[in-house]
Amino acid sequence: MLQRFSAAKQAGFQGVEILFPYDVAAPDLRRAARSSGMDIVLINCPPPNWAGGPRGFAAVPELRDRFRRDFERSVRVAEALSARHLHVMSGKAEGHEAMSCLIENLRWATARAPHLSLTIEPMNEIDMPGYFLSDFETAADVIDAVSAPNLGLQFDAYQAHMITGDVLGTWERYRTRVHHIQIAGCPGRHEPREGEIDYLAFFNALDAAQYPGWVAAEYTPRTTTEAGLRWMRQSRGAEM
Repeated sequence: MLQRFSAAKQAGFQGVEILFPYDVAAPDLRRAARSSGMDIVLINCPPPNWAGGPRGFAAVPELRDRFRRDFERSVRVAEALSARHLHVMSGKAEGHEAMSCLIENLRWATARAPHLSLTIEPMNEIDMPGYFLSDFETAADVIDAVSAPNLGLQFDAYQAHMITGDVLGTWERYRTRVHHIQIAGCPGRHEPREGEIDYLAFFNALDAAQYPGWVAAEYTPRTTTEAGLRWMRQSRGAEM
C-alpha cells in the first residue's frame, strides 16, 4: 500500500483517493504521501465492514448512533491525512424517514466538521441495489435541504451515465453543486478511454465551466493500471 503513492506519481498523477484507509496507520500513509509529493484527495465514510455488513448507513434511521460514532473516526483519519474530501455513504434505505435521517445526519456532520468538504454520491441501482441515494435529483434536494457550504455533490460520470444516460446534460444541471468528480468507462467500469461516454467532450465541458477541483480515475483496469493509462496521455494531447 505505501508503495502505491510513488507508483501513482510516476504514472503521472498528482493526488490519490484511498477509499478505505483504516487498516494502515495514518502516520505511515501521511509520510508516504508527502515523500512522494502526492495529495490525499478523498476517503470514504464509514470505515468498511468486509464481513458483509453495511457499507454506509447515513440514511438508515436505526443506525443513526453508529453513523455518528463512525463519522467521528473518519474525521480523525481525514484530518491526520489532510484529506480534502470525505465521502459520506447513505447505505440501503428507502422512504421519507430515510430522507429525513440523511438530512439530519448531514446537518450534524457538516456542523461537526466545518473544515472538511463532505460529499454525497448517487449510485446506480444495478451496481448498488437498494442504495438510498440512487438519483441526482434526490442528491440535489439533500444538499439544498442541508444548506451547508461544506457539503457538495460527488459527480461520478459513470454513475451519471448509468442513471441518466446523459453525462453532459446531468453535469450542466448539477455542476454548481459539484465538489469532486470521478470517471470510468461504461459499460464495465474499466478505463475511461473506451465505451459509451465521450470523455473528451466531458473534459471540454469541465474546462468551459472552469471546474476548479479534482478529476479522479476510479475504475477497474482491464489488465494492469500502467497498461491502461493511454487514455490519460490521449486526453492531455487533445488539450494541447
